Amino acid sequence: MTKLTAKDLCRTTNDEALQFRSTGELASLNKVIGQERAVRALQFGLELLAPGYNVFVGGVPGTGKSAIVKSLVEKFAANKPVPPDWIVVFNFRDEYRPRVFKLPAGQGNKFAKQMKRLITSLSIDLPKVFTGDIYTKRIKDITAEFDTGREEIIAAVNAQASEQDIQLNMTQAGFQTIPLKDGKPMDEADISALSEEELAIINEKINLIQEHLREALRDMAELEEERSDIVESLQEKIALESVEHRIGRLLENYSDHPCLIKYLEAVRDDIAEHVQEFVGMDNASENEEAPSPLQSQQALMQRYKVNLLVDNCRQKGAPVIVDTNPSYYNLFGRIGKEAVMGGWYSDYTMISSGAMLQANGGFLILDIQNVLQGANVWEYLKRTLKNKSLQIEDVNEQYGLNATTSLQPEPIPLDLNVILLGRSDHFHYLQEVDDAFNKTFKVRADFDYEVNRNAENEHLLCQFIAKVCRESKSPHFTSQAATQVIVYSSRLAGDKSKLSLQFGTLVGLITESAYWAKKQKHRQVQGEDVRKAISEKRFRGSLYEEKVWENIESESLMIDVKGERVGQINGLAVYSMGDNSFGKPSRITATTYMGEPGIISVEREAKLSGKTYDKGNLIINGFFGQTFAQNFPLSVTITLTFEQSYGGIDGDSASSTEIYVILSALSGIPIQQGIAVTGSVNQWGEIQAIGGVNEKIEGFFHLCELRGLTGDQGVLIPEANVDHLMLMPDLQAAVKAGKFNIWSVQTISEGIEILTGVKAGTLNRHGNFPARTVFGEAQSQLKKYFSKGQELKKTQ
Repeated sequence: MTKLTAKDLCRTTNDEALQFRSTGELASLNKVIGQERAVRALQFGLELLAPGYNVFVGGVPGTGKSAIVKSLVEKFAANKPVPPDWIVVFNFRDEYRPRVFKLPAGQGNKFAKQMKRLITSLSIDLPKVFTGDIYTKRIKDITAEFDTGREEIIAAVNAQASEQDIQLNMTQAGFQTIPLKDGKPMDEADISALSEEELAIINEKINLIQEHLREALRDMAELEEERSDIVESLQEKIALESVEHRIGRLLENYSDHPCLIKYLEAVRDDIAEHVQEFVGMDNASENEEAPSPLQSQQALMQRYKVNLLVDNCRQKGAPVIVDTNPSYYNLFGRIGKEAVMGGWYSDYTMISSGAMLQANGGFLILDIQNVLQGANVWEYLKRTLKNKSLQIEDVNEQYGLNATTSLQPEPIPLDLNVILLGRSDHFHYLQEVDDAFNKTFKVRADFDYEVNRNAENEHLLCQFIAKVCRESKSPHFTSQAATQVIVYSSRLAGDKSKLSLQFGTLVGLITESAYWAKKQKHRQVQGEDVRKAISEKRFRGSLYEEKVWENIESESLMIDVKGERVGQINGLAVYSMGDNSFGKPSRITATTYMGEPGIISVEREAKLSGKTYDKGNLIINGFFGQTFAQNFPLSVTITLTFEQSYGGIDGDSASSTEIYVILSALSGIPIQQGIAVTGSVNQWGEIQAIGGVNEKIEGFFHLCELRGLTGDQGVLIPEANVDHLMLMPDLQAAVKAGKFNIWSVQTISEGIEILTGVKAGTLNRHGNFPARTVFGEAQSQLKKYFSKGQELKKTQ
C-alpha cells in the first residue's frame, strides 16, 4: 500500500520547458499528431487503385478525423489528373433513354456553349433563308407547276361533264353537279317535268361525272402530296446545307469523339427533318389543343440543349467531395419533374448529378451514420461500387409511386474512392450483418484517441493552439496558459502519460479561454483564463450535480464521512450528463446470517443490475470460497445493497468495496466512514484498475469539503490507477496540507487494514487466520455459522 503525495496526483509541465512566451512565436501545426497507423492505412487505400479498396475510417468522435481525412485526401488528390466532364443529350432514337457522354475537363462547358450558339445562330439564319428571294421563287415555280397540273385535271373533268350536259360548280362543300337543258342549268320545275326515264338518264350521267370527279380529286391529292414531298425535300436540302455549313467546325473539333460525331450528325438530320417547326413556319391545325408554331419551335429547341452534369473546368487535381447529407438523390442524382396540366413532365435537361458523379475520378467522403439513416442509400452505394457504374433513376418508380414514364439515362462508368467515417462499433456492426461490407471496404484506418505525452507531442499541441488562434483570429496563449491546456488534455485522456486527441473538445477550450481573456481585456490568454473556461464549462453543465449535492448536504441522501460503522462503507460511482461527468458517493451495506451459501444482491434481485455487475458478484463468491472455504463449506447468506439507489447499476468497480463491507459484517470490525473506496477485484483478491478515478476522488473530496475536512478522510484506489491521476489543484493542495488522503492498494488485505486499522491476517499452515485480525474474526464467524448449521441438521 502507498499513501500518495501531492506530486503523485497530477503531472504538470514546466512552462519554461516549452521555450516560448506566446504561441504567436510558434508555427501553425502542419502535421497529424499521433495517428501514424491511421495515416498509413489511409494512404494505402488512396494509392492502391483496385476494386473494393475503399476506406473505412473509425475512431472516437471528436478526434478530428473528419478534418484530418479531408486535409490528407485533398493533398493526395491535388497531384491526380482532373477527371472528365459529363454531359447528357437528347436521344433522337428513344427520347426516354438520354445519351451520356464524357469529354476532357473543361470541354463539356465549352461544347454546351458551342451548341447553344449553333442553335441560336440557326434559329436566326434559317428563317432568313426560307423567306429569301431564291427560296420564294423556287416555291412559286413548284406551286405554279403543280397548279397547272391541278387545273388540267379540273379542266378534263369539266370537259367530260359538258359532254354529258352536266355543269360543275365549286362550293364550300365541294363540287356541285347541275344538269343542263339547251346549255342552261335546269331548275326544279324543269326537273319535275321530266319523265322517269329522262330522270334516270340524267342521274346516270351525274353518277358517271361524280366517279370522274372522285378520280380527279384523288389525282389532285396525290399531286398535292407530291408537291409537299418536293417542298419538304427542298426544305431539308436547304436546311442540311445551312446546318452543315455551321456544324462542320464542331465536327472537326470533336473528331476524336466518335459518339459525339454521331450525335452532331443526328442533330443536323433532326433539324432538317423538323425544319418547319424549327423556323416557326405556320402549321395551323383545326385541333384547338394542338401547339402553336411558337410552342412547337420552343419544344424543338429544347431537344438540342446540352445538360452539363459535371463541369470540371475549374477543377485542379482530382475532386474531393464531402457529402454531409447523403440522401438518395443527393448522392446518386435526380431526375426532376414539373407539374403540367395536372400531371408530371420530365425531360433530360432536368437530370442532375449527385455527389458520386461529382466525385467521379476522385474521392467521396461520407459519414456512415448518415448513410445508414438514408432510405435505400447503403444498398445502392454497395451496388454502385460493385458494378463500378452509376445509374441515375427515379427510386419512386420501383414502388409504383411514379405517375409518368420515367427517363432512363445511360449508365455512367465510375472510378472513385469512397471514404466512410464512423465509429469502431459501426465497423463491427457492418462486419457482422453485411457480407458485402468487407468486400467493398477492404481498408480500415483507425484513429487513436490519445498519444504518448512527451516533449515533442506537447510542442505539437502548442502548435495546434497556435493554429486555432490564427484561424479564429483569437489572442494567442502564454506558455502558462498552454501548460494548462496540456494538463487538461492529459485529464481528458485519463492518464498522466497520455495526451488526448479529442481535438473538438480542445478547440472548445481554446475558443472559450480566448473569450474569457477578452472579457478581462487580456492581450494574450493567461493561465487563469483557461482555468476560468474549464470552471465555467463545468458550471454550465452541473445543474444535476448540484441537485445531488444538495440532497446529500441536507441528508436526504445519507452518507457518513466521519466515525466508523460495521457493515457499511462508501462506494464511488461516476455519473455523466452530456459532456459533464462527476463522482458521487454511495452508501453500501452488507448483512450476514446463517443460511444457504451465496450473495443476495438486492439490485440483482430487483433486476436493477447489469451483466458486468452480476459478474462482479460471482467473482466475490469465488474470493470468499478461495479464502475461507478450503477446510469447511460456507454456510452464510450475505445480503448486499446500494442504499437509496433506485436506478440501474452496472460495472464491477465496486466489487472490492463490497468485499470490504462483507468482511466488516462478518468480523464485526467497523470501517472508517471517512474513507471511500473504488476498485475492481479478481478471485485472488488482487485490486484491478477502474475508470473515472479522477471524478470519483473529486466527488468524495467535495463531499468531505462540504462536511468539513478532518485530515483522516480520503479515498482508496487501485495501484494500477495511480498513473491515471490528473486531479484538480484544490484537491492537490488539500493532500499537500494533510487535510485529505489518497491511498493506492494492490490487494484486499492492504485495503482492509487501511479501512479498519486492524491487520488483515495471514493464513497459517493449519489453514487458519490469526485471532484479532480481520480475516481471523471473519473466519471465526464463518466457523460458527457452519457449526450451528451442523447442529441444526442433527436435531432435524
